[in-house]
Amino acid sequence: MTSDGVSEPRLRIDGKPCDESAFPHVWSRCIGAGRANEALRADWQRQFAEVVDACGFQYIRFHGVFHDDMFVYRESYGGGFGENAPLASPVYTFGYVDKVFDFIVDRGVRPFVELGFMPRELATVTETVFWWGAHCSPPKDMARWVELVTRSVEHWIDRYGLDEVRQWRFEVWNEPNLVPHFWTGTKTEYFELYEQTVTAIKRIDPGLKVGGPATSVFVPDDRYKGEVEDRAATHATAGAADVDALDWRPVWVEDFIAWCAERELPIDFISTHTYPTDFAFGADGEAVQITRYADATFDDLTLLRKLVSNSAYPDAEIHITEWSTSPSSRDFIHDTLFAATFITRSYLQCATLADSISYWTFTDVFEEGGAGIGPFHGGFGLVNESGIHKPTFHAFTMLERLGDRLLLSTSDGVVTRDSRTSAVSAVFFNYPEDMALRGVRSENSYPATRALAEMGPSRRIRHSIGGLEPGTEFLVEIVDWEHGNAAEAWYRLGSPLNPSRAESEYLSRVADSLLRFTLTVPETGVLDLDVELAPWAVMSLRQSA
Repeated sequence: MTSDGVSEPRLRIDGKPCDESAFPHVWSRCIGAGRANEALRADWQRQFAEVVDACGFQYIRFHGVFHDDMFVYRESYGGGFGENAPLASPVYTFGYVDKVFDFIVDRGVRPFVELGFMPRELATVTETVFWWGAHCSPPKDMARWVELVTRSVEHWIDRYGLDEVRQWRFEVWNEPNLVPHFWTGTKTEYFELYEQTVTAIKRIDPGLKVGGPATSVFVPDDRYKGEVEDRAATHATAGAADVDALDWRPVWVEDFIAWCAERELPIDFISTHTYPTDFAFGADGEAVQITRYADATFDDLTLLRKLVSNSAYPDAEIHITEWSTSPSSRDFIHDTLFAATFITRSYLQCATLADSISYWTFTDVFEEGGAGIGPFHGGFGLVNESGIHKPTFHAFTMLERLGDRLLLSTSDGVVTRDSRTSAVSAVFFNYPEDMALRGVRSENSYPATRALAEMGPSRRIRHSIGGLEPGTEFLVEIVDWEHGNAAEAWYRLGSPLNPSRAESEYLSRVADSLLRFTLTVPETGVLDLDVELAPWAVMSLRQSA
């Protein structure tokens, strides 16, 4: 038996007995999407159903549940000709939101509810960000904001049941440190919004889970120490010779915890974002793009877990509600094999450091800057707008096939066991030594990403797994430069802006044409794994069905 009472099979790896430990699937706990209204589209829903089946996502988070195009909050009403007529009091209609949440819940997934943005008629400042004009400001009337939140949560409880909604998470706002885009108020005004929101929700039921501050990235300077961002504080960061030697810390988290503790406000979870990037401003006012090294996410989460453990809220969950290689929906790295390898490596490193690390996002049906130009335009998605699988999609499916017990962890992969079936599985990758632990930098064109293909060398993965049933077949799947690399195939077609139906069908076939072969356990019960992984390859080993 293991220390936590789990039955331990007689497995040996590389001749040594396995010392098992828990291995949570932090990657599948939550996934991101653009905004609520996009979830009304048939293609969004098709793609969501597919990724849930393939990747096992349990929660989904998106912006704009209170945005105008969901028509939840109404102070006026009309037929579209002339001015709307004022209503005697606000009316709350949930028809559009119900369609979205019903679809999500019916697929066994739960909303990770980002409470925002402000309805136009309640906003102090309008159209602060995105082409669809999100209103990211404090409310004109805090009492009406509280009423909006209260009516919404009560509606969801009526529709889905209290036991179900107690499993949801309610996150107050999104990136309020980014003034004037995602918030036009001050730090204290956000904290006051949190106070009023968490108090209102807990008044409905103390078992409902609420958290924040939902801030963006980590920074190594004092730009967010005051009430609003001070760009002068970023000058030294912009000019730093070695940004990875700087002291990177989460934004507002420590202040948020202290503010809430002083007022005895509940915090069920701490949420923030951990993109391994930054934009700092030099003394000349020019923005400098910063890409941190490959272990930055691990470092950030290690620090965050320590801060929370030593705080007044040591039992608060930790949710990274956005994470990717960069926060740009026009970063062509997102379409590539290189992103797949980077995220695989990071997730395996960080599996025990957070309760969720939500990849941003599952689909390129994502319109913060309007629709993307072309089938591969650097969108965040695991699948493109047409549903073609990117290498990152395959990385997620490989991770999801891993078991919940860790048997072996190395610098290039893991071997696991499923505690229910005892099936053994593994994921290995080749993050090339030539990278010297550099991160993958954002690129504004697909050709610019291809220089990374020259990195090397290949890596030999050799392990023996003993104690297996003779005759058991294992399926090996590999995504690499020549297999499952749809964006490269698109590039070789001449990068057509509007692919024909035949071209799209070809790209879809390429996307799913991984390198596949089987291995059979011999009479000795020992599977000898000996595979040469090309640079950037990601490999899955799992027992055949």
